Amino acid sequence: MSKFLSQYGSEIATLTLEHLWLTSAAMLLAAAVAIPAGIALTRAPNWAKPVITVANILQTIPSLAMFGFLLPIPWLGDRAARIAILALTAYALLPILRNTYAGIRAIDPAITEVARALGLTDRQLLFKVQLPLAASFILAGLRTATVTCVGIATIAAAVGAGGLGELIFRGVASVDNRLVLAGAIPAAVLALAADAALGLLERHFRMPGK
Repeated sequence: MSKFLSQYGSEIATLTLEHLWLTSAAMLLAAAVAIPAGIALTRAPNWAKPVITVANILQTIPSLAMFGFLLPIPWLGDRAARIAILALTAYALLPILRNTYAGIRAIDPAITEVARALGLTDRQLLFKVQLPLAASFILAGLRTATVTCVGIATIAAAVGAGGLGELIFRGVASVDNRLVLAGAIPAAVLALAADAALGLLERHFRMPGK
């Protein structure tokens, strides 16, 4: 084991950082799209079902097929990392979008009425009342999306985008379980760490002051 780590340790560390970068970039992009979209859908609920259905359909596309669909697209196909980030973003949209919409819609209408009676504008209502009350829902969506992204990011190696999937694919090709585990274990640790960190935040917003 020590010989294996001395041979592959630096590569594992580099690929772990690549994996983390791909996942983080996709999650930032997905959150930047899905949270505002979820908020907008609460203002136009008639659009909620078709928009969430589209996001749901994106999640049902097999990951290898998604990467394959994106390869021929100009500008994207020239950079494997762009393909990986866009595909991961598509998979992360649904849980964030759905939870943002559901979290705000679940707020007691009486609270909204009181806030408006106090003279809060729509912007103040959103940032001072709705988003704080829906924060645990939104974080739950981010938590689910992050764990999903970490797992699917291993497939990014199939299009040359790097990440821990490289070790997994090489291990499968050479029938070397050590390489498979060298890619799978750090990916699992990243997913568990992200899940635990976001879980703590979610519980904090669910139970203020504790």
